[in-house]
Amino acid sequence: MRMDEAGEVWLGELDRVRRLSPATVRAYRSDLADLAATLPPGVDAAEVELEQLREWLWQATKRGDARSTLARRTAAVRGFFAWAQERGIVPLDPSLRLVAPKRGRTLPKVATADGIRALLDELAVRAEDGEPVLLRDRAVLELLYGAAVRVSELCGLDVDDVDRERRTLRVTGKGSKERVVPYGLPAERALDDYLARGRPRLAATTATAATTATTTTATTGAGRGTGASGAGRALFLGVRGGRLGPRAAYELVSRLLGPVVGAETVGPHALRHSAATHLLDGGADLRSVQEMLGHASLGTTQIYTHVSSERLAAAYRLAHPRA
Repeated sequence: MRMDEAGEVWLGELDRVRRLSPATVRAYRSDLADLAATLPPGVDAAEVELEQLREWLWQATKRGDARSTLARRTAAVRGFFAWAQERGIVPLDPSLRLVAPKRGRTLPKVATADGIRALLDELAVRAEDGEPVLLRDRAVLELLYGAAVRVSELCGLDVDDVDRERRTLRVTGKGSKERVVPYGLPAERALDDYLARGRPRLAATTATAATTATTTTATTGAGRGTGASGAGRALFLGVRGGRLGPRAAYELVSRLLGPVVGAETVGPHALRHSAATHLLDGGADLRSVQEMLGHASLGTTQIYTHVSSERLAAAYRLAHPRA
């Protein structure tokens, strides 16, 4: 079977059977396409050799690809060829001796609790006049930090996913796994304010755009438009009334949080990492943090939530006899 044909079958199984995240499937598809570009056109999967795979990784290294990218690409071809051998598509797995570069443990910037508190207090003051975008921005940052959710999880929330009585969110994480996470009183106030005064006005933008599109279609006789077709039950809306996207949320956080951590580019993951670090600093146990973050493995949480110098110093003062 040709590489491209076998690759599509494998990617389909990852998506429908193993239920990997769409982002992972897209990344693996890109990796296989990049590999195919270095191989003869229409090459059979059974004809691919170890040296060709090594040359492919070497070219990516010379191109300056990050070690994390190289490690992911290695994982992609290993997964593909292991599957292909199991299905009898290839007699031998050429990737068995393919060595992946070690990943560097680069952690995102962590903001101090005081820095985040000052930022959120400033946002609360700016949102007092009821400007809907500011109300939304405040609620977005409060939940990213207060619930330690991923930006994709936040943007995927619907209004029905919020239990305002219990102050919890039902989020869908990697692998379509659902979990329930709590949020605190400041996030509750920000969210209630946004739902009462901000979201209705942003949703009205959608209704206006949809009415305009319908009128235009009727006038011109054009086909069905796809413009602002309504945000449905999306919790967070953009300025045009549609569901807020991860890229817009990233730009929002980068603009507001960057000065706090002293970095030009910093994304929502910094708020998630800061929340996890501050939970551990406050005495939360590692397994509770693992559950809140939605990590399948405790080892992932151990790497992700490093022990801060403040927590280490506090433990030293309490436990060491010569402190």
